[in-house]
Amino acid sequence: MAADILILSNGPGEVTTWVRPVVKALRQKLGYDRNSMRISVVLSPCPNSSGTEADIARSFPEVDRVQTAEYFWQFLLWGKTFDNWDWRKCGVVVFLGGDQIFPVVIGKRLGYSTVVYAEWEARWHSLVDRFGVMKPEVAARVPKKFAHKFTVVGDLMQEARQEEGGSRGVGEVRGVGGENTSTSSPSSNLTLPTELIGILPGSKAAKLMQGVPLTLAIAEYVHARRPQTKFVIPVAPTLDLQTLASFANPQKNSFVQTFGFKAASLIVPIAIDSERAILKTATGLCVELSTQTPAYDLLSQCCLCLTTVGANTAELGALAVPMIVLLPTQQLDAMRSWDGLPGLLANLPIVGSGFAKMINWLVLRRLGLLAWPNIWAQEMIVPELVGKLQPQEVGEMILDYLAHPEKLAEIRAKLQSIRGESGAAQKLATLVEEELAK
Repeated sequence: MAADILILSNGPGEVTTWVRPVVKALRQKLGYDRNSMRISVVLSPCPNSSGTEADIARSFPEVDRVQTAEYFWQFLLWGKTFDNWDWRKCGVVVFLGGDQIFPVVIGKRLGYSTVVYAEWEARWHSLVDRFGVMKPEVAARVPKKFAHKFTVVGDLMQEARQEEGGSRGVGEVRGVGGENTSTSSPSSNLTLPTELIGILPGSKAAKLMQGVPLTLAIAEYVHARRPQTKFVIPVAPTLDLQTLASFANPQKNSFVQTFGFKAASLIVPIAIDSERAILKTATGLCVELSTQTPAYDLLSQCCLCLTTVGANTAELGALAVPMIVLLPTQQLDAMRSWDGLPGLLANLPIVGSGFAKMINWLVLRRLGLLAWPNIWAQEMIVPELVGKLQPQEVGEMILDYLAHPEKLAEIRAKLQSIRGESGAAQKLATLVEEELAK
């Protein structure tokens, strides 16, 4: 019987780390004959959208059709895609990001079964056919009469870690209290130094204005006292190098001097394939810029990362990479990259600045748990530094971690413990197969 599988997803992280392994597992289990099984991806709006989600999904050879997020609401409300897709009588809607009410509405409209991947919380128990959850705790919170719908499948992020990390243990750090002083990344040809620190300042101007000069100033402070430490920025796919560099230019970014940072210039090699571009600071520190996406292989080889709040903390947590989460508040209305309704209000014309100040004031009164790993565990696993941060205080914390690698190992172990087991994509594919069999 010919069938359609409709994947619902939204942001760049979900498309890369959830959709990709699931569509591979579906093809492996159900076959590559498009006449018998067709896979479509429909994207919904996401505040963290990069604008490249549809292109990423189209690059997956297992996927047959992709609709961008801009046409999602008309599909949800009226059941018609922009290209007026046809739908087979038999099918399954698979939820891999967005709002869990979406598969309920679309599944009812198409007459399809629904399979929801629930990482931390499952909703609409009576209306969804099957749930694949990351950990048993998610299923334990639902009423017993719905227990038969729940299957513990594990952690989809583990699939991305295994694909990108190869045979090397994820989160394994070489050279920090270890024997090896360098290693080469097979996918990037980067000869890794004794200590590699990743810098993730964000992808949007609201975060980059403070994040770029602050993290570069921190890097200068650490490198001056520990020269064997090197730094790399995995550049977001939506950010070009010139734009990133502009936030380290005092003539274009007024926050540069706020952190006691002078400037950094962009140096792009002529032979792009052989070398990475760098940001060279006034002190001579060279911070490499990696445009490889996804950057999981590179990040997993970092002994520590500096990151802002947001999706980056979820990805680093899934990779079990220790991190320090930075939320500088030198200007309260500058931080407008919150998820959901707060982000929408903070970015409204005219009144957005006022909303941003109010939202960030409320955040400052909250006791931590801003980073996703801390939210997951409901405890402070990774440090969150909030306030008028200065490079020296953050730099001293980094130096202490580097001097005591057992502290990094403890964080890494806790990060690994809060995630689920691997094999989730294959188990989700089995749930879809069972629903099709009905």
